[in-house]
Amino acid sequence: MKLLVTGGAGFIGSAVVRQLMAASEHEVLILDALTYAGNLESVPGYESHPGMRFAQVDLRDEEATRRAVLGFGPDVIMHLAAESHVDRSIDGPKAFLETNVMGTFNLLQAVREHFEQLDEAGKARFRFHHVSTDEVYGDLGDTGELFTESTSYEPSSPYSASKAASDHLVRAWGRTYGLPVVVTNCSNNYGPYHFPEKLVPHMILNALAGKPLPVYGDGSQIRDWLYVEDHAKALLLVATKGKVDETYNIGGHNEVKNLDIVRSICAILEELAPDKPEGVERYEDLITFVKDRPGHDLRYAIDAAKIQKELGWAPLETIETGLRKTVQWYLDNRAWWERVLSGDYRLTRLGRG
Repeated sequence: MKLLVTGGAGFIGSAVVRQLMAASEHEVLILDALTYAGNLESVPGYESHPGMRFAQVDLRDEEATRRAVLGFGPDVIMHLAAESHVDRSIDGPKAFLETNVMGTFNLLQAVREHFEQLDEAGKARFRFHHVSTDEVYGDLGDTGELFTESTSYEPSSPYSASKAASDHLVRAWGRTYGLPVVVTNCSNNYGPYHFPEKLVPHMILNALAGKPLPVYGDGSQIRDWLYVEDHAKALLLVATKGKVDETYNIGGHNEVKNLDIVRSICAILEELAPDKPEGVERYEDLITFVKDRPGHDLRYAIDAAKIQKELGWAPLETIETGLRKTVQWYLDNRAWWERVLSGDYRLTRLGRG
């Protein structure tokens, strides 16, 4: 099978690519703009893998996107490329509209042209898999409810609004132009190769450096935590076996307060990294409460019953096992994150394609 993965050098995209590399029988085009969050060092060995190709393409570039899609001729497109950090979207929303909305539009137009050129067998085989977020659904607050595939959209941030818009575009292109589309909405991911601006790696690396661990508000915000390798397995299952025109919610069944996540990280570090920075008696002493983010949603939680029932997927990792694996990975892979923190990773621009 020929798979094109947009955002394939990003956090979730690279997890998908690593699993495809292990499967080995597929031909894969990694498509990534290599902005600050794109890192080819997150897909080690791709350049020597016979089934892997890489093309540095920004989806905002309509013609480059078209050339990449038509030139590769994929059977499946997994669209993960997106600006994704809420804080950055608050400070600079324009980039999120340009990439998440117009970038998705450019990709859909190229896909539409590609699809129309396929024969009947090719059309029957083709899938466009759009990867989105649970944040499009808004804030569950203290309702005790869960997000389902029929939950209405109420995005709260520029980021989630831009992802909601891209979801609507994909479904509209499916309805109007007959593209065989499938959409997934996932909960908070964590795990190896996560860019350090996100909560879990930020706390791990700050703690190791003896820096403050900033927690928004009182840390009572609840998220459903999903180990990235579990998510990647679900995505590949949906891309290859999911039903056209369907949506699948993917969650980790791990609702935890942000403050408790930080405390858990500190407890794991006490065990795995007992030699602390100078002046630090306990990692937990580094926790610092800061002014809350504007429009900060209180709670997200996914009902993942549909994907479990229809496709047989369920997460393998609990928050306890997944968080321990994540902390251990950062302890074992200092070279990767030191290059990210220094900016040296951005000098890596090797590839074929």
